[in-house]
Amino acid sequence: MIGYLRGRVRFLAPESVLLDVGGVGYEVICSGAAFARLSGVKKDEEGEVYTYLQVSEQGIALYGFADLKEKELFLRLTSVQGVGAKLAIAALSTLRPADLTEAIYTADVKRLTSVKGLGKKTAERIVLELHGKISADELLGGDGTEARITAAAPKAREDEDAVAALMNLGFTRQESTRAVERAKAAGAVTVEEVIAAALRGM
Repeated sequence: MIGYLRGRVRFLAPESVLLDVGGVGYEVICSGAAFARLSGVKKDEEGEVYTYLQVSEQGIALYGFADLKEKELFLRLTSVQGVGAKLAIAALSTLRPADLTEAIYTADVKRLTSVKGLGKKTAERIVLELHGKISADELLGGDGTEARITAAAPKAREDEDAVAALMNLGFTRQESTRAVERAKAAGAVTVEEVIAAALRGM
């Protein structure tokens, strides 16, 4: 598998780069961060990307990332049913890796659906499957996002407690999540207020 490339930047187009590595040209579909980094490299100067080689029925494609943490987030996204490589790259190009991680960690479905092609059901599935696998220490850099997540984590846990309580009463996760969102939008603050308001709206 091709996991990393370093070579001369021969051609740079929106979302992709052509790297000359030892006389072989590799066309790499880049994340937003990788593209931004390579944009600062002049033609025929050296650039580098961490890569993932995808082999599928549609063909072979190379995807490029600014660093290993971004690549790890890409792989986690594509592990979710309904999230292919193109959608994962779109997510990484629409939201910064740290912001995308924060959205998953805090169950911010609305933020996730700002990605073109990412619908609400798929966004909810991403949160459901990856929420417990995301940690600030593992994926985030030092751009201040970790502090925002630390502050937001208690609120996310409270929301999850309210969702769990409603599920224990027989409602589905989707019904419970939507009910909690409506309750908070109506002004409910504490877990007890959220559950009570959610039940009234069921």
